[in-house]
Amino acid sequence: MSERESMPYDVVIVGAGPAGLSAAIRLKQLAAEKGGEISVCVLEKGSEVGAHILSGAVVDPKGLDELIPDWRDKGCPLAEVPVTDNQHWILTKTKKFGLPHIFTPPFMHNKGTYTGSLGNLCRWLAGQAEELGVEIFPGFAAAEILFNDDGSVKGVATGDMGVARDGTHKPDYTPGLELHAKYTFLGEGVRGHLTKELIRTFDLAKDAQPQVYGLGIKELWDIKPEHHVPGRVIHTQGWPLSEGASGGGFFYHQANGQVAIGFVTWLNYTNPYLSPFQEMQRWKTHPAIAAMLEGGKRVSYGARAISDGGLQSVPKLVFPGGALIGDSAGFLNVPRIKGSHTAVKSGIMAAEAAYDAVQAGRAGDELSAYPEAFEQSWVKKELSVVRNVVPLVKTFGDFIGSGLAGITMWLENFGIRMPFTLKHHPDNESLWRKDEARKIDYPKPDGVLTFDRLSSVFLSNTNHEEDQPVHLTLKDPTIPVAYDLPMYDEPAQRYCPAGVYEIVGEETGDPKFVINAQNCVHCKTCDIKDPTQNINWVVPEGGGGPNYPNM
Repeated sequence: MSERESMPYDVVIVGAGPAGLSAAIRLKQLAAEKGGEISVCVLEKGSEVGAHILSGAVVDPKGLDELIPDWRDKGCPLAEVPVTDNQHWILTKTKKFGLPHIFTPPFMHNKGTYTGSLGNLCRWLAGQAEELGVEIFPGFAAAEILFNDDGSVKGVATGDMGVARDGTHKPDYTPGLELHAKYTFLGEGVRGHLTKELIRTFDLAKDAQPQVYGLGIKELWDIKPEHHVPGRVIHTQGWPLSEGASGGGFFYHQANGQVAIGFVTWLNYTNPYLSPFQEMQRWKTHPAIAAMLEGGKRVSYGARAISDGGLQSVPKLVFPGGALIGDSAGFLNVPRIKGSHTAVKSGIMAAEAAYDAVQAGRAGDELSAYPEAFEQSWVKKELSVVRNVVPLVKTFGDFIGSGLAGITMWLENFGIRMPFTLKHHPDNESLWRKDEARKIDYPKPDGVLTFDRLSSVFLSNTNHEEDQPVHLTLKDPTIPVAYDLPMYDEPAQRYCPAGVYEIVGEETGDPKFVINAQNCVHCKTCDIKDPTQNINWVVPEGGGGPNYPNM
């Protein structure tokens, strides 16, 4: 076996998302401000920065204002479209009812926010980081945590390249690279596989509620000029979800005559026959949505899971030798549908703690200044105000739960703290048996407004080297057919938004579970929703996966 080369840094950051890039920028800013030196490296598994970034997105600039106060004047693409109109619709099958702003607290009104591509924002942030001397390595997936003899984190190793599916080395085989660090930040996003390992290793979630999730499915459309209102933001709830399912849609008018539309299904749904992808397609057929898309053309598609747990699901943020930042820790504000601003702030706080530690000659210990800063931050305050919203909706349903959640948000907004914090239940435990559920008759796609999964995946530009180890691993390969199929009609066939999983041969009495790993858009839904937690998502060869151009 070839010996891996190693490179030393003061701080290694896994993931070039808003949190990771903000941390890298802040570290270099501090070095410039204080006349110090600090070496920083960012690893990104996508083929380029932004290739795996997907969000609605409506962005609160609060974190960005702290990080780069003059970002609006420096060519940042986010500055192009400020939000000018904010609407919230309640949908029935054929009608919509607008919710007046008077019913929602001011922080829900999107005043001062911007709408655009989070991927393009990250590309811009990467340019700012590189100008400051940050080394960014796209196409290199962090595949392994490295530990020191005392058990602290030593850094990460990138995955080997050129490994065949059977484990043999192909002619272009290249061993992974070890990156050693005084401190390692994990900014992998939702349900990162290294983050999962460290949460287990250091029991970081022992005092937290289980993390819960939603699946967001997004499309970009070019629409008719007469239908386009730059800066208009619409959120919907209600139809088509029913029977123990919650979520909602979004319709954002962005730059260049384009809209970002999407649908989020919370992954605590109960009916194993529900398909989040099909729910999104069905949502587009609502008369109010279809009218805005009429005459338009779909140009891109993608999906990703989002962390819905909020404050009570945030694990311990530090471990010996590093920290969790951004969505690796779960800082999303679910009612606002915003996490980029909190991700940026988390990167800033972690960077400030690490910079001081490195300058003091420390390494491999816990950056206690980071969680201490979080406790005093506006991030903690913001998440605290909305901490009961998700469990209230999940407990009492979409409409009664939303009403109760609105009351609690108003009270918390006025400084009247609720004397309770509600709990969460793991999403993989919520499914009914198939004999308890009704099948859902989804309409066939028309190829104009609604589409199938495979043509959708094509628009995500997803690509994996076909002859490589499958990155969707099964702890027990017998479970899908022996247990999930008779119990739940194998729900992986429906919850995956990319058509990765299918049962073949059932009609001949010889069912087999097939994994089409090359279709995977890295949303992590299977890792979350699989009833027995039998599916484990790990990183594929670096550079594989979707290549989102403007998401």
